Amino acid sequence: MQRLTEPEWAVLNVLWSGENFALGQITDALKPALDWNPKTVYTYLLRMEGKGFVTIRRGQARPYSAAVSREDCARQERNALLGKVYGGAAGDLVAAFLKDSKISASERDRLRKLLDEMEV
Repeated sequence: MQRLTEPEWAVLNVLWSGENFALGQITDALKPALDWNPKTVYTYLLRMEGKGFVTIRRGQARPYSAAVSREDCARQERNALLGKVYGGAAGDLVAAFLKDSKISASERDRLRKLLDEMEV
């Protein structure tokens, strides 16, 4: 799977919020972030279909839906960041996130439990 561009993430975030969409619904949802006209949105949807990110069921009132899951796209982004910035060292990535942000006691406990359950 190719990496998503920022506009592709925006389009998919709309599509992940429901099941099937009409072009007008997608255009309206993207208006605050991208302010694209329907023709631009349509062109983008066609390109994303070609990349395998969007499904278009021609002849239906709401033909547009996501062809990829949010989790698959998120996994790809995580793996790219892990490889590019941390040389594949997951522990370094987690440590960097934890060092730069505060977590609650319940989040800390959940993280400890997850690490204890992992086979390392």
